[in-house]
Amino acid sequence: MKHLLSINDMTIDEINRVFEWSEKLKRYVKEGIEHHLLKGKTLGMIFTKSSTRTRVSFETGMYQLGGYPLFLSANDIQVSRGESFYDTAKVLSRYIDGIMIRTFKQSDVEQLAKYGTIPVINGLTDLLHPCQILADLFTVKEYKGDLKSLKLAYVGDGNNIANSLLHGCSKIGMALSIATPKGYECDPAVINNALQNAKESGAVIELINDPVKAVENADVIYTDTWVSMGQEQEKETRIKAFKDYQVNKELWAHAAKDAMFLHCLPAYRGYEVTEDIIDGPMSKIFDQAENRLHVQKAIMVMLMKDNK
Repeated sequence: MKHLLSINDMTIDEINRVFEWSEKLKRYVKEGIEHHLLKGKTLGMIFTKSSTRTRVSFETGMYQLGGYPLFLSANDIQVSRGESFYDTAKVLSRYIDGIMIRTFKQSDVEQLAKYGTIPVINGLTDLLHPCQILADLFTVKEYKGDLKSLKLAYVGDGNNIANSLLHGCSKIGMALSIATPKGYECDPAVINNALQNAKESGAVIELINDPVKAVENADVIYTDTWVSMGQEQEKETRIKAFKDYQVNKELWAHAAKDAMFLHCLPAYRGYEVTEDIIDGPMSKIFDQAENRLHVQKAIMVMLMKDNK
């Protein structure tokens, strides 16, 4: 694994290795075991989209691994003034050991990986959010065990979270049902990727508009904000379109009795989810958020650690 641009690029063995490393590194933190596996390494963190969890988890993770996290906002690099990603990737490859980028276009991430000579990690694009979904699946695995025996239901916008769930679940063979309003479906190319993956893994992929059908007997119910960053001008339109896609007690009644709730955060209580669900015993959102730290550390170790 040279980069993490998309879960679709990963093999099932690489996904399982991420989980194994995550479990080990999480245990090291809990037991106070020093694990400076990236001592002397520098991670350049490029942010053209603001963040809470992505920045703090990567920065803290790199520090815990003994390396140095270098924060680079859009105003700190010359790309915002027109410098090419070709030149940026070539130059940064001479200075640092890896790049994490959180940005708008998936093509920006891919260009950095294409032209640079160091590992590139996709911290989020409008199309995909692979680090988040790997952390989510790791969280489900901690609570539920064998992922292939489970059903995950996603209710809401067919955004980067839903797209990466399609990649992740189809790769590992986990049943996935996604319910979106008409006009807010997942990316067609990602859907095609998932259907192809499912032929090998045996995953059952369901793409529908009915949230009740989606959550029937689901072991995990996942939702996300109805209005993502950059869509603020669409807020009123989106609230109307998604009003029947709220995760509430009525919808929850159709899930498995021991179902768990996930949300990648930030959450807007009273919109995509009610307080009794997101703040109830079924909610694992803070375990999910914590696991961003451990899973991203695992990714950085796998990509940046010297072979020796």
